[in-house]
Amino acid sequence: MAGPQNSTETSAETITGSIQAAARVDKALADATNLSRERVKSLIAEGMISLNGEIVKSPKAKAQAGSSFSIHLPPPSNPQALPQDIPIVVTYEDEHLIVVDKPAGMVVHPAAGNADGTLVNALLHHCRGQLSGIGGVARPGIVHRIDKDTSGLLVVAKSDAAHEGLAKQFADHSMERAYLAVCGGHPAPPSGTVNARLGRSDRDRKKMAVLDDDSSRGKHAVTHFKTLERLDHCALIECRLETGRTHQVRVHLASIGHALIGDPVYGRTPTPLRPILKALDFQRQALHAARLGFVHPATGNRLSFSSEIPADMRELIDETGHSNR
Repeated sequence: MAGPQNSTETSAETITGSIQAAARVDKALADATNLSRERVKSLIAEGMISLNGEIVKSPKAKAQAGSSFSIHLPPPSNPQALPQDIPIVVTYEDEHLIVVDKPAGMVVHPAAGNADGTLVNALLHHCRGQLSGIGGVARPGIVHRIDKDTSGLLVVAKSDAAHEGLAKQFADHSMERAYLAVCGGHPAPPSGTVNARLGRSDRDRKKMAVLDDDSSRGKHAVTHFKTLERLDHCALIECRLETGRTHQVRVHLASIGHALIGDPVYGRTPTPLRPILKALDFQRQALHAARLGFVHPATGNRLSFSSEIPADMRELIDETGHSNR
């Protein structure tokens, strides 16, 4: 097996070599380089890896012994995140991982337009830099994300082993995730399942969209919803996720005509509710990650956490529930 030509990701580089033993391409490339399987998967998704001259489309593809590979490592798009003394609500913490309750308005990791003031900056200070390196310098420890204007629970890995274990649970859909949301109108029937592929919108690449079932693009996505309370022109619902796609709850609910109240991208606030949102100064999608459960990657114990609905959403529910009392 030819060794990698380069082993760091501080600038744009290319790693080349050959596969020693037949295996799934993500495993084979992780074995042949110093990259983690999660990093290999992300590079495949970005079209940065080729096998025998062909761009690899899936981490599950079979790599044959003797196959040559080329991996393009782009330079980091963001500078290294720096520790910042930003208050965070810690729900649970041990030497392997930390569960935090993120407020609405906080970005998870540095990106264009949000170079600091993020959850990562806060965690680097709180954890004194002891976070998994799998996410790279801009996203250390980040196993999953919730949107800037979504509040609620998030688990972050302190070690690479914990990161791999948690990522596996996200991949096999064994992670428990439940959201509370306020959607427009009253779903009928009051509970159900949205099973629809999600991918980038052809009209606006910054947005996600439901794709045709036979589409080769996008990813399988399943959201189960249940109405908890009928409100005035809206409803409090619970959404349980089988998968965790970008903007999944927001796009799935919009696709069935019940977009989230306050969603600036996928929603349109019912006219009767606009004065209420203005009076409350409610300027985000009404979505809260209320429950999170998983098997601890080090101890094997099942952990489950819950988060109270935040004050702004509680006020919205109280105001829109007046006509139903």
